[in-house]
Amino acid sequence: MARIAGVDLPREKRLQFALPYIYGIGRTKSKEICDIAKVDGMKKVKDLTDADVAELRKAIERLNLRIEGDLRAEIMRNVKRLIDVGTYRGQRHKKSLPVRGQRTHTNARTRKGPRKAINVKRG
Repeated sequence: MARIAGVDLPREKRLQFALPYIYGIGRTKSKEICDIAKVDGMKKVKDLTDADVAELRKAIERLNLRIEGDLRAEIMRNVKRLIDVGTYRGQRHKKSLPVRGQRTHTNARTRKGPRKAINVKRG
């Protein structure tokens, strides 16, 4: 089991598709890391040697990528700063509404959560 940056990579996947399981690494960075480490990206994770895993770790360090906990903490700090300053984006984050201008009249169920019934007495 290859464990990089505190994440167990899926054993049956090819390396360049398994690396994006690490928060902060996407498909493009994954290919770049494989090239720097001189490890075949089409090799399955279960076929990696300990030397390959060590090279991958070194390649990630060489790129100075913020990944996993550091990246999550930085994003949280940025959102908290927006809320503290009182920007429009900060207010939207605070109210759990879409931040980037999407409509909310009919969509945004993921962000707003399940519908809430409104009891209206008619009579």
